[in-house]
Amino acid sequence: MEKETIVPWVDEEQNLTDEFYVPNYVIKLGKEVLKQYSLSVKSMQIVTTKSDKGGAIWKLETSSGPKSFKLLHRRPTRSMFSLGAQEYLVQVQKARVPGLIKTKDGMNYVEAGDKLWFVAEWIEPLTPVTKDLTGAKELCYALGEFHRLTKGFVPPSQAEIASRLHKWPNTYEKVLVKMDWIRNIAKAYKEMPASASLLEVIPMFEQQAKKTIDRLQQSSYGELVKQGNAYWGLVHQDYGWSNGQMGKNGMWIIDLDGVAYDLPIRDLRKLISGTMADLMKWDVTWVKEMIKAYHEANPLTPELYDILMIDLSLPNEFYKNLKEAVYEPEVFLNEQTKQLIQTIVETDKTKWPVLQEIQQWKGLKSK
Repeated sequence: MEKETIVPWVDEEQNLTDEFYVPNYVIKLGKEVLKQYSLSVKSMQIVTTKSDKGGAIWKLETSSGPKSFKLLHRRPTRSMFSLGAQEYLVQVQKARVPGLIKTKDGMNYVEAGDKLWFVAEWIEPLTPVTKDLTGAKELCYALGEFHRLTKGFVPPSQAEIASRLHKWPNTYEKVLVKMDWIRNIAKAYKEMPASASLLEVIPMFEQQAKKTIDRLQQSSYGELVKQGNAYWGLVHQDYGWSNGQMGKNGMWIIDLDGVAYDLPIRDLRKLISGTMADLMKWDVTWVKEMIKAYHEANPLTPELYDILMIDLSLPNEFYKNLKEAVYEPEVFLNEQTKQLIQTIVETDKTKWPVLQEIQQWKGLKSK
């Protein structure tokens, strides 16, 4: 296999006009990789690219049906972790996750260009669930099931351990630190349309972050993480309407490249706060029903529920949307961002009554 290293191709001229552009040397390397599989490939069609990181997915038409062919952008040892998880879920837990196709040598992947490549089953038909409360509940139930089935996973010996289990305090502190950066940037670029709005709202979101940090310190987080990685299992890290889809025999979970050990409710929190951002207001019925659907598949203890409440209290949407200001302030701090800040603030006002109502919620029966 060639020694050429695959690098991100985001800046290549052709890529600016063609989102499906993949450099020729990468395609050539991919065809070499496929020779290590006992597959008769009829066609190879690009489906998506991660040009900024050097990753891609193709759909293969083969004599044994459609397959997915992926070039993973992460470090090979990190990718070994996620592929080990995918194999565990399919082989041991019989989860609805695409099965890996072995190479002629019985391997789960091929290493080429300092990246890992692999072939998996292409699951079809797959359809996204409806963007309503019914769909949200289906997503949450499938997520709970996924978390429950990942418990006990032990990675291959050569893989690096991807774990976020002990990182929560640092992650929360980083939110606070970045807010100070954003404040300084807004001061430095005072003339930009979004700067005044930012300076006005940062103190409020900073206070939220400080309170949340205090709550985490006083919670049972420290005791919970002592249970260890395998006890808790994996989070998906990028779960939502595109990566949880309905197939013939239930919900399938795809794109497991970023899985890591963590407290499972991190995925649920992201799904809830992202869904509320889409609704542009917090809705107590939606939040309750989403948590209840998750709880049916993977029961939440009172301690874990408390951590979920704490994580929902962090100014997640503000941080997620505004941290980009650090990279290109003169582009980012525009009129559009000013409007975005207003939307985030208005949505945030509706969050607190909902959290107050569900904080002591008795609707979750222990199983």
